[in-house]
Amino acid sequence: MKKVLCIILSLCLTFLCACGNASGGKETTVTFPTDGNSQNATSLTKAPEVTELAPPINQSTVINSEGTFTGYPISSNSMVIKGQPGGSTLSGFSALPKITFTATAPRSDMSLSKEKVSHSHGPASDGKPHHTVVEFQESFDDFSAFTLDTKSKEKVLYLTFDCGYEYENLTASVLDTLKKKQVPAAFFCTLDHIEKETEIISRMINEGHIVGNHSATHPSFADISREKIAKELEDTENYLREHYGYTSRFFRFPAGEYTEDALDQVAALGYVSVFWSVAYNDWNVDKIQGKDYAVKTVMSRLHPGAIILLHSVSKDNAAALGEIIDKARAQGYTFKALTELVR
Repeated sequence: MKKVLCIILSLCLTFLCACGNASGGKETTVTFPTDGNSQNATSLTKAPEVTELAPPINQSTVINSEGTFTGYPISSNSMVIKGQPGGSTLSGFSALPKITFTATAPRSDMSLSKEKVSHSHGPASDGKPHHTVVEFQESFDDFSAFTLDTKSKEKVLYLTFDCGYEYENLTASVLDTLKKKQVPAAFFCTLDHIEKETEIISRMINEGHIVGNHSATHPSFADISREKIAKELEDTENYLREHYGYTSRFFRFPAGEYTEDALDQVAALGYVSVFWSVAYNDWNVDKIQGKDYAVKTVMSRLHPGAIILLHSVSKDNAAALGEIIDKARAQGYTFKALTELVR
């Protein structure tokens, strides 16, 4: 009889432990697929209050058993990742786990050039992108990169800003206009900017904009190794994860300089590279050309599917942004987030 009671007690204790682990354990392991083409998965062990909306990508290009290329680990459902609201990070979200990026071998299905290319474009006219932009996009299709939207049949625009430092609090003015006009934007920020401008970065995140990776130290990605590329992306991503509970899978090459090899490495780490099809000389803070000039220049270069690049240090842009938005909408344009571009 005593032996039977011991067995029953043992079974009860096992049942109670199992229940406790299922509902109140300090850690839980979640496994996500890294992309639709692979059977591999990323295992993530973390505290239960941290919920990722999509998996961290830490795998290289998928290579099948024959050693041929089958795709990059990029999913439209994993482009923006946030922690749980009510966390202790600067943005108010709970921190996300850090990840490790490892440089990958170049894809095996094509010869990748290491020749430096500086992204350039002719100005659009008559509501059509310049032919150089169309040609760039054709070359980008192989690398999960965009300089314009060629798929949408609507008059869509994507508004993006490059941010490396603050000047006269102009980014706050830009954010005020975007909030008033209810327009989404993407801000490509360097690590130094993310570290210093905590209030601005938190505001971008909490007001629904995308904070994109613009590298840690802003080097030319055409001049650095695949290992250095992985490090530049990892440092920026992990700072956002730890201090803001946020990250996104959008990247912009510093100065628009790249090689095919660099495009491949960025995509192999799970990022979509975003270039532009509308821009003008707005980064020189000493060259003030006025609000009217900014409005006229940007409006004359708009076209369906345009990715607009502006710099947040420009007084002209800050003054002109509201009018640009109003005039574009009056012409039938709609502003979309970059997540829609990927979808």
